[in-house]
Amino acid sequence: MSAVWPIHGEITGPIVMIGFGSIGKGVLPLIERHFTFDKSRFTVIDPEDRDRAMLDDRGIRFVHAALTRENYADILTPLLTEGGGRGFCVNLSVDTSSRDILTLCRNLGALYIDTVAEPWPGFYSDKSAGPGERTNYVLRERILEARRLSPGGPTAVSCCGANPGMVSWFVKQALVNIASDIGLDFQEPKGREEWAALMRRVGVKGIHIAERDTQRAREPKPMGVFVNTWSVEGFVSEGLQPAELGWGTHEKWTPSNAGSHETGCKAAIYLEQPGADTRVRSWTPTAKSQYAFLVTHNESISIADYFTVHEDGQAVYRPTCHYAYHPCNDAVLSLHEMFGAAGRPQERFHILDEHEIVDGIDELGVLLYGHDRNAYWYGSQLSIEETRRLAPYQNATGLQVTSAVLAGMVWALENPEAGIVEADDVDFRRCLEVQLPYLGPVIGVYTDWTPLDDRPGLFPEDIDASDPWQFRNILVR
Repeated sequence: MSAVWPIHGEITGPIVMIGFGSIGKGVLPLIERHFTFDKSRFTVIDPEDRDRAMLDDRGIRFVHAALTRENYADILTPLLTEGGGRGFCVNLSVDTSSRDILTLCRNLGALYIDTVAEPWPGFYSDKSAGPGERTNYVLRERILEARRLSPGGPTAVSCCGANPGMVSWFVKQALVNIASDIGLDFQEPKGREEWAALMRRVGVKGIHIAERDTQRAREPKPMGVFVNTWSVEGFVSEGLQPAELGWGTHEKWTPSNAGSHETGCKAAIYLEQPGADTRVRSWTPTAKSQYAFLVTHNESISIADYFTVHEDGQAVYRPTCHYAYHPCNDAVLSLHEMFGAAGRPQERFHILDEHEIVDGIDELGVLLYGHDRNAYWYGSQLSIEETRRLAPYQNATGLQVTSAVLAGMVWALENPEAGIVEADDVDFRRCLEVQLPYLGPVIGVYTDWTPLDDRPGLFPEDIDASDPWQFRNILVR
């Protein structure tokens, strides 16, 4: 492990970390490694105290509490304002409203970052709400509404983990790489409209956030336990939400159970079925062609929205974008078990730590498809072995997330009055510069694979042979 790590900045005020699960434990040593700060004003808040000893050993204050609608302002306000300077809130929790907390932080002059647009409890499981009301589209629009109501001011970075987050930076790097490789005469875009115009010129029809987690545990998954390599609560929540995807202008067919939104950016659709029970065909360099789950994610909407070209108020170009996730094998078994029990999560949750995993990588990248070179995957191939060398308290999946949080924090410190931003809005080169030392091999690979390949051909299929990259050919039906 390197003995010298760069100091990226000083946090002059208090630090408040909300949530101390697998990601919080992994972010902590990165904050210690890369920032100067007053440790006496570092506070961790969590409703569970099982890892309190780690904080006690470091002399970091611990508040054993769950933030609620009723108490969050009373708990956070004194912690974020004590002792002067500019505070920083790092929200890595579940069951807390991202919008409410980021609004409070901005009102207090504190910086803010999170990895997901999270609601207060009840949003995901509200049976009185229709599928469209339980989507990430709705959660994202709440954040965008807060931005419209209060532009500028203290920086709040929304949805800045591996995905959403890092993958938005990968998309821009991949797009520049393809444009260069096909010989396009261009200058690197400087704003949203220019980025969207470049993607249109390159001819990208769509983007998969294409991931394959091959991390393998020493012991097999027991019955009655949901095993994952990151937050089980987070995965279950998003997995039971409707499948969502940014909806491209090239699509000629729409699923019969698709729904759309009447307000907001209108860049996405949802399916009336859970994302973790919706399969799609995708591709990553190690697995090659694979089945993956169309789990809803914020970046599926934000990327499609960011790269939309409008003319006379109409969307004339937009790429399709969605997550295509093959989690670790134990998580796949856990999903089958959960859906076999009417979608009721198991009573026990377990996150595989770096000591339990014997081998494997988290291969997480973006597959830009439909252009003249067919398809291009760009991303990280981080192994558990390299993770152990780079940083403590996390597996490969965790380090891809925590290093993105680090990068987002650095950008926020360097741009403290940027207002509410998404990962798509920030300087992708600066963020990747901070994050790349933690990502293992980062590669770009062209492939001639399409969703029409690798089909047994034993049964008739409803496909569109005229355009391999129609969603009609990607969705497994």
